[in-house]
Amino acid sequence: MVIEESVLINAELKKIWKTFTDLTCWADWNTVAGKVASDSGRIEEGERFTFCLRPFSVPIVIEPKIEDVVPREKVVWTGTKFGIFSRHEFLFQQVANGVLVTSRETFRGLPLLFGGVTFPESMVRELTVGMLKDLKKAAEQ
Repeated sequence: MVIEESVLINAELKKIWKTFTDLTCWADWNTVAGKVASDSGRIEEGERFTFCLRPFSVPIVIEPKIEDVVPREKVVWTGTKFGIFSRHEFLFQQVANGVLVTSRETFRGLPLLFGGVTFPESMVRELTVGMLKDLKKAAEQ
């Protein structure tokens, strides 16, 4: 399963990047991912961090490892939960009228073979869109 969504943000790339990569400020703008914790407080290659999602009534703690960071261009993290491997890539692209931020999530694993009952694509897409909207709002202030 692949979920890809983008948002156009009318702000400087530097501000968007700082907002996104400063994990200590996620609680100020990110309504999708709560209880964020990391050793460095920053998105840095090799770093592990945790955050909590609430796609259902029970929160799910996610513990990804940041695999790749290209400043002001790309962040990639990976993780496994409930038998599902995920790779989440964020791309930051300067365009004529702002910055296009794209979230691309790739999931694979046995639970996905059950038609999305245990891991509904629509719910994951909603979380992705929510996070991108939150980032846009924070960066444009």
